[in-house]
Amino acid sequence: MKTVKFKNSLLSAVLFAALGIVCNSHAQTTDKPVALKLSSWVPAQHALNPALQAWADDLKAASGGSITTTLFPSEQLGKAFDHYDMAKDGIADFSYVNPGYQPGRFPIFSALSLPFLISNAKAGSAAMDAWYRPYAAKEMKDVHFCFAFAHDPGTFHSRKKILLPTDIKGMKVRPATATIGQMITLLGGTNVQASAPESRDMLERGVAEAITFPWGSLSLFGIDKVVKYHMDTPLYVTPFIWAMNKDKYESMSPTQKKAVDSHCTSEWAEKVGTAWADFEISGHNKLLADTTREVYKLTPDQLSAWKVATQPLEKQWAEEVKKRGEDPVVLMNNLHQTLVKYKSLLQ
Repeated sequence: MKTVKFKNSLLSAVLFAALGIVCNSHAQTTDKPVALKLSSWVPAQHALNPALQAWADDLKAASGGSITTTLFPSEQLGKAFDHYDMAKDGIADFSYVNPGYQPGRFPIFSALSLPFLISNAKAGSAAMDAWYRPYAAKEMKDVHFCFAFAHDPGTFHSRKKILLPTDIKGMKVRPATATIGQMITLLGGTNVQASAPESRDMLERGVAEAITFPWGSLSLFGIDKVVKYHMDTPLYVTPFIWAMNKDKYESMSPTQKKAVDSHCTSEWAEKVGTAWADFEISGHNKLLADTTREVYKLTPDQLSAWKVATQPLEKQWAEEVKKRGEDPVVLMNNLHQTLVKYKSLLQ
């Protein structure tokens, strides 16, 4: 009799478990379909786009197929400068954003643009995301923050050789971010504002004499055709975010939100950053092998001069952060500790 009861209890448990699986599966398949517009302003052939598409494909699978996406590259939905507001206003459901295109708007985040700080964009992307995530809800409250990441370190590419910070005096330079723009001003240069897709034209017409840019993207945007000299030192990284429209997120079902949350992590930041980093590293190797151009290292004394000359940038950053009610010492200490943890602090 006990054996029969046990078998009946076991059968009931199996049936309930199976029913639960069916119900969960049914809940997923009955989620209202959501079609997302993803906006990327880099050209279609850029290495970032396949990484974003891989992210989107994985998100679709995690949602049981209820979330589908269409990726729009090459500024199809709007200019590079506008991508944060495009996510805010719902022009795009997800936007690839360079916060450095908008000086003063995101002072905490701009710490990641300080020169001679981050050594690589692989673990470095996970590090910057882990560090910034607690501050994103306050500083970027207009959007649903997904993750932060970077390209591998960029440097100066120019029409004349740049060795010392004093060489920038009187030069016209297209900076990668607002922080690098502050560096150019500090050193006596003039900033020429242009998005990445507009930069070759600026250099070709002589409006700018130099640019700060990563290596692989230099060739992709055709900028390598109008510059000859390349400072071979990791000067800076450009930090980006992958941002979602808040209303679109709130309109999703609980299971769909869970799928999005599982794809807005430091792990995904590293995956996307790694795909781009490999592209930039390959570009560096290609230009290094090109005998028609000059790729040069700085001497220890020259590198030291750059680091001393750019020290005031951190002080400027600290003042901006204080105005927002934050403690810059705590923020910077936390950032350094996180970069050390992820083995991505530039020594």
